[in-house]
Amino acid sequence: MFTKGSKIASMLKGTCPRCQEESMYEVRNPYNLSKALKMHENCSHCHLHYAIEPSFFYGAMYVSYGLGVAFAVAAFVISHVFIGADLKTSFIAIMATLIVFMPIIMRLSRNIWINFFVNFDKNWKTHDQKKS
Repeated sequence: MFTKGSKIASMLKGTCPRCQEESMYEVRNPYNLSKALKMHENCSHCHLHYAIEPSFFYGAMYVSYGLGVAFAVAAFVISHVFIGADLKTSFIAIMATLIVFMPIIMRLSRNIWINFFVNFDKNWKTHDQKKS
């Protein structure tokens, strides 16, 4: 399930969706906020251009919204249902969760978005040679 070739592995690790050989991001740590979304232009292995079209990753905002809602619901359920916190404390827990996980949500949404459009190709080397 999390092995090379699965979309889930590419989404969680942030690797190139076609070859899954390298990270799409210049810096592995998403909490380096000044470089959290800095991506390589192309994959150095299969030469996939990550920004498939201008403003390609604007679509990731929709995915980010869904992930944010999922994280907020999880924070509410954990704080209010399992821990038994009041609504005000649960609201604070939701806000803290969204702030703390913001860099991860942003990267994960980009990873999911590009994986909608690019599939793993174990034969990318032969396809790349045919184009040359």
